[in-house]
Amino acid sequence: METAINRKIQRAGAEPYVEPYIDLRSDTVTRPTAEMREAMAAAELGDDVYGDDPTTNRFEALAARMLGKEAALFVPSGTMGNQLCVMTHIQPGNEIIAAATCHIVQHEAGAAAKLSGAAYALVDNPDNKIYPADIRRLARPAGNVHYPKTALLCLENALGDGNVVSLAEMQAACDTAHEMGLPVHLDGARIFNAAQALGLPVQALAAGADSLMFCVSKGLCAPIGSLVCGPAEFVEKARYNRKILGGGMRQSGVLTACGIIALEKMTGRLHIDHENARYLGDRLAEIPGIRVDREKIRINMVFWKTEIPGFDDKTFVPFMLKRHIKIGDASEGVYRFVTHHGISRENIDTVVQVIEGYAGSPEGSPGA
Repeated sequence: METAINRKIQRAGAEPYVEPYIDLRSDTVTRPTAEMREAMAAAELGDDVYGDDPTTNRFEALAARMLGKEAALFVPSGTMGNQLCVMTHIQPGNEIIAAATCHIVQHEAGAAAKLSGAAYALVDNPDNKIYPADIRRLARPAGNVHYPKTALLCLENALGDGNVVSLAEMQAACDTAHEMGLPVHLDGARIFNAAQALGLPVQALAAGADSLMFCVSKGLCAPIGSLVCGPAEFVEKARYNRKILGGGMRQSGVLTACGIIALEKMTGRLHIDHENARYLGDRLAEIPGIRVDREKIRINMVFWKTEIPGFDDKTFVPFMLKRHIKIGDASEGVYRFVTHHGISRENIDTVVQVIEGYAGSPEGSPGA
């Protein structure tokens, strides 16, 4: 059906946008909806560094209310949001406790060390979670001049492996940290996915954290942006640090207009992505030689590996791309497919058919 935004594009003499690829690399690849594009054009604007962009102010207030925190701050990316929180919580030379596989450690280019002077005390559990015993073991004893000061516990939910941390596990970790005088930061990039998977209000998962970051550009279709949430005093300090990092934006309402729609409407459809992920896992598991642990499909991520002879990452990824399907390289033999607003059941069936064609072809790569 023709959308209003496409009608406007046509009146301007341009062709409607049609997505040319099935893109399973991440849920960051989503495009803004037609409603978001129209909201961008109509957004009431000011200067956010002066604090008078009304759309951004509404967006931040909405985010804080939905997460059960006093205040929120719009930032360009999840990485900046996490790093602002680390920077605001600690002093250079302090140590943070974090999972070895978490985003802050693995995917933020060592920023906590470079920007905040943080040392890392890493938890390396097989399930990538952090438990009270880990916190007690890694927290440095106070008063010993040989040790850095333990200053922050960093948690993550949902996890990067697609799993979720239960409310009881979250509460136990947060309570232990607070008993030891440590604040807790939660990387909640996909916290709405975690809440949906657990059947909980998002505020329940956020309650124990002293600060948290979540993204509206992962699965919620906003083109850019994340939120830092926490006590009003903390958020004001983070706002100052955002300026230091160059994150002070001007007419940011052009972007936060999309964020409002992301929070008000797109959070309510994440169950569709989760259902599609389970469908994708089931379809992939039908292919002989492909192994999918369907019990671990909790959110919108499917991890799978293959035992098919001749299955070669160097030819498989280009093979898929030539057929207008974008996927990421395997990591230690494991592929990750991510469902999102741009992926339909029909798309999934197409992907499975193409993989079957690759698996059944000589050397796995006809015409590649």
